[in-house]
Amino acid sequence: MILEQNEPWYEQRLRALETSIRTRLDGLSARLGDAEWLDGAFSAGDLLMVHVLLRLKPSGMLDDYPNLSAYVARGEARPAYGRAFAAQLAVFNAATSDRTTG
Repeated sequence: MILEQNEPWYEQRLRALETSIRTRLDGLSARLGDAEWLDGAFSAGDLLMVHVLLRLKPSGMLDDYPNLSAYVARGEARPAYGRAFAAQLAVFNAATSDRTTG
């Protein structure tokens, strides 16, 4: 978005992307309904979906889907979520350190 914001088609493309994302969120919201997790018990699929949905938080789009906002909050609150992303961050930091010291 940052690199393309000066293009003449930027605003039109942004609206099309938002429409596409909202269509997907509508489907996901309907699928989740009032359930806690997408497929019964918490699974790796929920872990990944929460991670994807977190990228939308700054846009405010999740605010229009209370059940998805609550789903993300439940996912983030799980100890396994914290451990998984702490491990991922450790790998990233180690790789970054290797590049800057090597």
